Amino acid sequence: MNINKVILVGNLTSDPESRTTPSGHAVCSFRMATNRIWTDKGSGQRQVKTEYHTVVAWRKLADLASKYLTKGKTRSWQDQSGAKHFRTEIVAENMQLGPRTAASGAEAQSRPFDPKPQSAQPTDEEIPVIEEGAEEEIDVRDIPL
Repeated sequence: MNINKVILVGNLTSDPESRTTPSGHAVCSFRMATNRIWTDKGSGQRQVKTEYHTVVAWRKLADLASKYLTKGKTRSWQDQSGAKHFRTEIVAENMQLGPRTAASGAEAQSRPFDPKPQSAQPTDEEIPVIEEGAEEEIDVRDIPL
C-alpha cells in the first residue's frame, strides 16, 4: 500500500464552502496559502514564494471544517504620522493543548517559568485527533465540481 501524507501550515484565503452531494454526503472545500521563504545565495536577498492549495474534506471532517475554520479578519488603520498598519485577528472558538508533562499542575505553577524544563517528561496522555472514519466508499459521480 502506498501512503501520501501532507501537512500544510498556512492561511485560509477565504471562508470554507460547504455543500452536500446528491447522495447526502457533506463536502467542504477551502483554499490555503503557504509560503516558502529563503535567502537568495547570489544576492543575499530574502525571497518569498506563495503557493495556493485547494483542500477538500468529506463527511464528519467536512462538518468540522465548515464549523470551525474561518479566514482571519484583517484590519487596517493609519497612525498619526501617516504610516499604514495592518493586523489580522483570528477569533478562537476552540483550542487543543499538547500532552501534559510530569512537571505540569500545581507543582509547576509554584515554580518560576522555565522555557526548557529539565525534568519534564511527557506522560502517556494522548492528544485527541479528529479523523474521518472509513464509513463507505464515495462515488466519483457524486462529487459536485
